[in-house]
Amino acid sequence: MISNILQSFRMEPGIWEICLRLLCAMVVGMVIGTEREYTNRPAGMRTHILVALGACVVSITGQMLLHQYGSGDPARLSAQVITGVGFLGAGTIMREGATVKGLTTAASVWTVACLGIAAGYGFYAIALAGLVFAFITLTILELLQHHLPGRTHTNEEYALECEDVTVALTLLNEQAQAQRAYILHTLAEKCAMGYQLTFQAEFPGAGSKRRRDQFFTALAAAPEVRAIRRGVEGARQKTR
Repeated sequence: MISNILQSFRMEPGIWEICLRLLCAMVVGMVIGTEREYTNRPAGMRTHILVALGACVVSITGQMLLHQYGSGDPARLSAQVITGVGFLGAGTIMREGATVKGLTTAASVWTVACLGIAAGYGFYAIALAGLVFAFITLTILELLQHHLPGRTHTNEEYALECEDVTVALTLLNEQAQAQRAYILHTLAEKCAMGYQLTFQAEFPGAGSKRRRDQFFTALAAAPEVRAIRRGVEGARQKTR
C-alpha cells in the first residue's frame, strides 16, 4: 500500500493535472472562505483561497522534487505548511474582555491548508469530502450549537451619564459580576452633565435576557448614574 503511494508520488503530474489540483484547492478555499466572509470573520474568501493554493503548490512541488531527484520525503514540506499555517491562524484570534473570538476561523484556515495538501497530492475524494464536512460544521452545526443549553447570549450597547467615571466603572463591574456579564468596548467622553460612558455588555448562558434587564434596572436606580440609555431600546431612560 505504502509502496504504491510512493510510486504514484514519483510520477510527475502533467500541466492539466496540476491545474485540476489547483482548481480543486481553489474551490475548497472559496467555499469555506465565503462562509467566513458572510459571517464577517477576520479571514475571508481570498485568505482561505490563498492558503489552500499555497498548500497545494507545496504538495505538488514536493511530489515533483521526488520525481526529479528520486529521493526525499514529499510529506516533509507539507508538514512545514501545517505548522506555519498555525501561526497565520493565530492572527485571527482576538480577546475582547473575558471573551475569546476567532478560534473557529483559525481552525478553518488550518483545515483549508490540510485540504489543499490533499488536493495537491491528487487525493480529490479526500479534499472534496473534507470540504463537505467542514462546510456542514461551519453552517448546520453552528445553528444547532446556539440551541444547546447554556450557549445562548445577549449583547447590548449602553450610554451612561455620570459625574465621576471611576465611581461609574466600579458600579459597572459590580453589576456585571452580579449578573454574570462581561463589559466590552468601554469609552468615556466629556459631556454637559459630566461624563458619558458608552460600553457593551455581554450576557452569556441561560437567562441572558432576564439578567440583562436586571442589569439595566440596577444601573438606572443607582444614585451615581444621571441618565442611562440602551443602544437599540433607547425609549427607557432615567433622568435626575
